[in-house]
Amino acid sequence: MRCSPSSHLPPPSSLGGVEVRAAGLPPPSSLGGAAGAGRGSLFPLPSPLLLYTLPVHIIETAGLTRRFGTVTALDALDLAIPPGITGLVGANGAGKSTLIRILLGLLPPTSGTARVLGYDVATQGPELRQFVGYMPEHDCLPGDVSATEFVAHMARISGLPGDAARERTAETLRHVGLFEERYREIRSYSTGMKQRVKLAQALVHDPRLLFLDEPTNGLDPAGRDDMLDLVRRTGREFGISIIMATHLLGEIERVCDQVVVIDGGRLLRQGPLADFTAATGTLLVEVEGDDDALVAALRGRGLRVERDGRYLLLPVAGDHVLDAVRDAAAGLDCGIVRLERRRQALEDLFRPELEAADAAR
Repeated sequence: MRCSPSSHLPPPSSLGGVEVRAAGLPPPSSLGGAAGAGRGSLFPLPSPLLLYTLPVHIIETAGLTRRFGTVTALDALDLAIPPGITGLVGANGAGKSTLIRILLGLLPPTSGTARVLGYDVATQGPELRQFVGYMPEHDCLPGDVSATEFVAHMARISGLPGDAARERTAETLRHVGLFEERYREIRSYSTGMKQRVKLAQALVHDPRLLFLDEPTNGLDPAGRDDMLDLVRRTGREFGISIIMATHLLGEIERVCDQVVVIDGGRLLRQGPLADFTAATGTLLVEVEGDDDALVAALRGRGLRVERDGRYLLLPVAGDHVLDAVRDAAAGLDCGIVRLERRRQALEDLFRPELEAADAAR
């Protein structure tokens, strides 16, 4: 005989989730959720009033520090993160998960302050957690219940009444691609499906802000692509701000607007992604035809040319360089496939800074 879902499920704190007592929550209508809005859409865009009243920075910290004995996990972090999709980047052990736990109000800082959505994490944790969702890194799902039972259970914990919780659960599982498999026990799911369940329980109450801790952890390349597409759609189409912690820089380039880089608990750099991938002073050229002859022709014009695989790289010293490439390619009957300034990659920017940080310690 199957017991009720609540008898199977441990309290949220043991699941790595956010513990919020339903009695302390306002009704769904005050949360801006789909049930309160009376619409069928799971993730309605915020109203103009909500957009106006959201803080300029969804996260602000000042001198945020956390020590565990003699180990400093976070060292005087000063952050100002605007709405959007932000990548929290750092190697394993850099302090990303510790920062997320503090920002959720689940771990007190040793010193410093932090505000999330305008709430002080040290004194207003329960109020804050009404409006945020959290997808933990590690596998923390109960295996003997279905995805529907588990996500509905988390929806009820967040204050939704039974009918609204069931409706919202179905819509959320459809959004993450598990609608057809929603009645199977979680123990039978693949790693990718379990990651989607974790995302669904973080989304089911229509949060304003999502914390995703290594959302592609354990996924194969195809599963990684699917999860990143899902994260991007959640942020872009539904207007939910996202903090995505990862150590994989390629993931940041695919989905994020902003980047925060930490190493050894210290802030290395923060800003828009475009600032990290700005154009360099190098011209990248790709042609169809005799590229050896093109290299010789350009060098004959006094230009310095280097090879990088199928690409030719030239310093950009002015428009005359572009003219020289065009004229030389036309004279040799070479088709120009690509002619643009080379852009910095995240790896190129971070590697010197990380090495310098290591040398300074």
